[in-house]
Amino acid sequence: MQLIRHADRPASEPGSPWQVVGTVCIGAFMAALDASIVTIALPTLHEYFHTSTSVVDWVSIAYLLTLSSLLMVLGRFADHFGRSRMYTYGFGVFLVGSALCGAALSVTWLIVFRVLQAIGAAMLQVNSVALVTQYTPARERGRAIGIQGAAQALGLSAGPAIGGALIALFGWRSIFYVNVPVGIFGIVMAERLLPRDREVQPYDGFDFRGSVLMALAMIGILWPLNAGYRMGWADPVVLGSLVIGFAAAVIFIRQEKVARTPLINMNFFKSPIFFAGNASGMLSYTVMYATLFLWPWEFRTVQHLPVSEGGLVLTAVPIAMTALSPIAGKMADRLGGRSLTVAGMTVSAIGAAILALSTSMMSLAPIVLGLLLVGAGMGLFTAPNNSSVMGVVPRVELSSAGGFLNMARSLGMSLGVALGGTIFDGILLATLGNENVSRAEGAFASHALLIAYLAVAAVAVLAALISALKSSSPKSTEDEALQMDLI
Repeated sequence: MQLIRHADRPASEPGSPWQVVGTVCIGAFMAALDASIVTIALPTLHEYFHTSTSVVDWVSIAYLLTLSSLLMVLGRFADHFGRSRMYTYGFGVFLVGSALCGAALSVTWLIVFRVLQAIGAAMLQVNSVALVTQYTPARERGRAIGIQGAAQALGLSAGPAIGGALIALFGWRSIFYVNVPVGIFGIVMAERLLPRDREVQPYDGFDFRGSVLMALAMIGILWPLNAGYRMGWADPVVLGSLVIGFAAAVIFIRQEKVARTPLINMNFFKSPIFFAGNASGMLSYTVMYATLFLWPWEFRTVQHLPVSEGGLVLTAVPIAMTALSPIAGKMADRLGGRSLTVAGMTVSAIGAAILALSTSMMSLAPIVLGLLLVGAGMGLFTAPNNSSVMGVVPRVELSSAGGFLNMARSLGMSLGVALGGTIFDGILLATLGNENVSRAEGAFASHALLIAYLAVAAVAVLAALISALKSSSPKSTEDEALQMDLI
C-alpha cells in the first residue's frame, strides 16, 4: 500500500479538524479525571467495605491491567472497523461501567465493573491521538495533539480536588456517577462531530494468538512492577510473574514477525522516530509517575505537611503540563520535535535534581519549583513526541500505532512507581531494617528521597539522549514515512 503524506490529508469537512480535537478532548479529560479521582478514594473504599488495603488496591490495579493489555488489540480492531465508531462506542462502555461502579454492592463487584470501565477507556485511548492525526493537517498536528494532551493533564490535576469534594459532599459513589453525564455529552458530540469512517484497513483475519500473548505479557510485567516494591522483588510470585511476562513478550515479538495479520506492524520499529519516540515516551512517564509517587512520602515524612496542602502542591506538575502542551505542539509544527523533546526531558531532569536538593530544606519554594519544572518538561516533550511518532505511521494503521504508544505510556507509569518505591523502600530497609521502615522519617527518609529523585533525574537525561536520535524537522518526519516500506 502506498503511504500517504500526512501533509496532503484534507479534512473531511470544513472546520472538522478542530471539531474532532474538541470531541477527543472530552474523552481524554474524562479518562484522566477518573484515574486520579479513584486514587484519592482508595482509603474511603477500604473503610466502607471493611476489607484489606491489598484487596482495595485491585480497584486501581484491575483497571490498569485491563487497559494496558487491551490497547493494541483494540487498536487493530479500530483500524479494521472504524475509529470514529469505536470511539463513540467507547464512551458508551465507559458510561455503563461507571454507572455500575457507582452501584456496586461489594468490593468484588466494584473490581469487576472497573474492568468494564477500563475496556471503555481503552476504546477511547487507542483512537484519540489516531483521530487527531487522521483529521488534522500535518502543519497543525502538533498543536492539536498538544491541546489533547492539555485536556488529559487538566483532568489529572482536577481529579483530586473534584474527587475530594464529591466524596465529602455525596460519598464515594458520586465519583463514578459523575462520569455518566460527561459520557452522555461525549456520545452526543461524537455522533454529531466525528467524521464517518470512510477509510479502514480491509479485514483479513485477526491475530488471536498474538492478542493472548500480549495480554499475558502486559499482565505478567505490569502487576509485579506495581507490587514488587511492597512484596519484595525476591518474592516467588513476583519473580514468577515477571518470568512469565517477559517470556510472553519474547514469544509475542516472534509471533508478530510471522503473523499474517499482526497486531503491530514490526516494520514500524525500523524507523528511528517511531522507536526512539516510544522509548523516550515510556521513560518520560517513568519520570512523571516516579515524581508523583515520591512527593507524598516527602510531605509526610520530611516536610510534615497536611494532606490537603501536600495534594495542592502536587498539582504543580499537571498544571505546568497543561499550560505548555499546546504551546509546545504549535512550536513543533514549525521547528520539528527533536529539539523540543530533548529540551523537555532536560527541564524535567533539572526539576528532579531540584527536588533532590529540596529533601534537606524545610521550604516549599524549591519543591514547587522542582515540581513545576518536571511538569513543564512533560509539557514540552509530550505533544512534539507524539506528533512525530504518529507522523511516520500510515493512516490505515494509526489506531494500532496509537495503541502501542499508549501501552508504552502505561508501562512507563508502572516503571515510575516501581523505580520510586524500590529505591525509597530499599534504602530505608538497608539503613533501618525491616521493623523500623514504616516509622522512618527525618534524615533517614530525606536521604532515601534524595537518591530516588537523583535516579529520576538520570532517567530523564536518558530520555533526552534517546530523543536526540529523532529527526529535527517536520519535513524530515514526512520524508521518512514516505521512504519506509511500512506495509
